[in-house]
Amino acid sequence: MKTANWGPYSLDGKSAIVTGGAMGIGFAIASRLVEAGANVLIANFNAAAAEAAVQRLGGDPKRVAWMQADVAAHETGAAMVARAVEAFGGLDLLVNNAGIYPIAPALEMTPEFFDRVIAVNLRGPVFAAQAAARRMIEQGRGGRIINIASVDGIHPSMVGLAAYDASKGGVVMFTKNLALELAPHGILVNAIAAGGVDTEGTRKMQGTAGADPATAAATAAAASIGIPLGRMANPDEIATVAVFLASPAANYMTGEVVVVDGGMLIG
Repeated sequence: MKTANWGPYSLDGKSAIVTGGAMGIGFAIASRLVEAGANVLIANFNAAAAEAAVQRLGGDPKRVAWMQADVAAHETGAAMVARAVEAFGGLDLLVNNAGIYPIAPALEMTPEFFDRVIAVNLRGPVFAAQAAARRMIEQGRGGRIINIASVDGIHPSMVGLAAYDASKGGVVMFTKNLALELAPHGILVNAIAAGGVDTEGTRKMQGTAGADPATAAATAAAASIGIPLGRMANPDEIATVAVFLASPAANYMTGEVVVVDGGMLIG
């Protein structure tokens, strides 16, 4: 999958972990990282999907590997790092992409509902980043941590996402504080605040997964109202920004939240 020359965006010889990397934004990121020269471990809750994703990426065990991972479990971070080191000999990049976005009004959500969203979307990235940073410090060559946040961590988009918005707001502030802490070690920490992205999960939430094209198009058009560019993003439009943040082109960026939303937050 690698192209001839990625120039300042080359990731030759780098090793990465992408959580939730079997589909949607995560798979797009994994695909672009491999194309840019990186070795990638796909860590995914659905093991079969992770294994299939590796085959879609060429199946070369020296370049791509997979593991089943529930990021909500605090020990998963250390397990992912150990698997990456086993497969590739080290770790240079962590992309915290795995997330869930169930809908429930704040006045109706249960403690169990709230705790699950926070566990996956906030606690998971925190302890994955902790484990990755420890390994990067031990290696002594710096590294990158990229957290996939959301515009909902900056401005709410709809009723029913109070828990999700709280989790992503936490990701935004954790990104900034961790960047401050890890800067002396040469580890850069940034986030991408994605707007609406047309993924399998988004279609499922909208109820258009498997729907006829006309229905799916009408739903997507309705969801795009308020986006100046007039459409949702495709996953690759998030992935290419992730490659930028992972690459030498972003050597002087840390603690930043890059908004990729088609202009949604302008209004």
